[in-house]
Amino acid sequence: MGSSKSDLRSTIYPEPIDHLDQLPDPVLLLVFNKIGDVKTLGRCCGVCKRFHSLVPQVDTVVVRTDCVISDDNSSSSSSSSSSSTSDKSRHPISSLFRFVFHGLVKPFQSLTQLISVSCSASSSSSSLVDDDDDFERTHHSPTQVLKNFDGIKLLRIELPTGELGIDDGALLKWRADFGSTLHNCVILGASSVIQPVSFGDGDDLVEEQCGNNGETDNGTIPESFYTNGGLKLRVVWTISSLMAASARHYLLQLIIAQHKKLENLVLTDVDRQGVLCMNREQLEELRVKPLSASSASKRTMVPALNMRWWYAPHLELPDGTVLKGATLVAIRPSEQPKKEVVGPDGNWVAAAFEEPYGTAARMLVNRRTYCLEMNSF
Repeated sequence: MGSSKSDLRSTIYPEPIDHLDQLPDPVLLLVFNKIGDVKTLGRCCGVCKRFHSLVPQVDTVVVRTDCVISDDNSSSSSSSSSSSTSDKSRHPISSLFRFVFHGLVKPFQSLTQLISVSCSASSSSSSLVDDDDDFERTHHSPTQVLKNFDGIKLLRIELPTGELGIDDGALLKWRADFGSTLHNCVILGASSVIQPVSFGDGDDLVEEQCGNNGETDNGTIPESFYTNGGLKLRVVWTISSLMAASARHYLLQLIIAQHKKLENLVLTDVDRQGVLCMNREQLEELRVKPLSASSASKRTMVPALNMRWWYAPHLELPDGTVLKGATLVAIRPSEQPKKEVVGPDGNWVAAAFEEPYGTAARMLVNRRTYCLEMNSF
């Protein structure tokens, strides 16, 4: 009788089944790889012992940094924003630019602090991440957070903002590929960006605002470009982008050395201002051939360069977006063989940017080309 009651109870109230626990490890790893975000993965570690053992095996990880640490440890959290601005203004690179270029570029952020310094008390080295409370309060460098991941193949790190301050309405984007040193860099800039607007009767006003201000665009750089500070501003953009890229590259050394399985590495920022990329061959090159560091600051030495410039005072894209003072710079080390911008090697310049800026790059390379050289620094 008792057995019948027990059977009846189990029929009416069956034992709950953990369907997630029935999934094989490869399927769970596939799910964790789709998650990617290191904070979420850290919380998954606290769910159960099985998750805790599987998460370090993921091969795709995204790390989003969310703070810039001040040099002044005595500053309070309420004044962290002003302290960060003050720290940036004291950066030696920004001081040099303010002296030479009269403040055309806002100061660099301290990337060294951002990547390689912990904001607060460290956690136990045996755990992958802190518990929830500590995790919300503390900030650790990507090197610390990733130290217990042993199977990473694809790694993406996002900074909270771009390093280079530009005027409101201006455009500045760069992409750089590195091995042990710079392989190539592409920079796209514009003094202003006018988005497509349709107001019916106001079309004439929009057309007038987007005009060339009386300048004849015959494919050459107008004389006013040299006299109104346009050339100097582009030089600042170029050097600043190269220094930002080389600073990012320098700070990736330890991560690359610790993760031997890494095949693809991207270091970008939320503003999508700059993107540093390294593929499997480039990562292996850095492991075999140590980078050459600049004695002036914590960044990779930039080699002697060949640069090709294109300029358009007024560039209207197919979607109606207008770039004023559009400038494209393609940069490669002087020691490397020349690589065609458009040809058998593919349009590597246009491929550096997402649309509509890839289209802007393709339009610019059809204009007159200006060649420049730059010494290493």
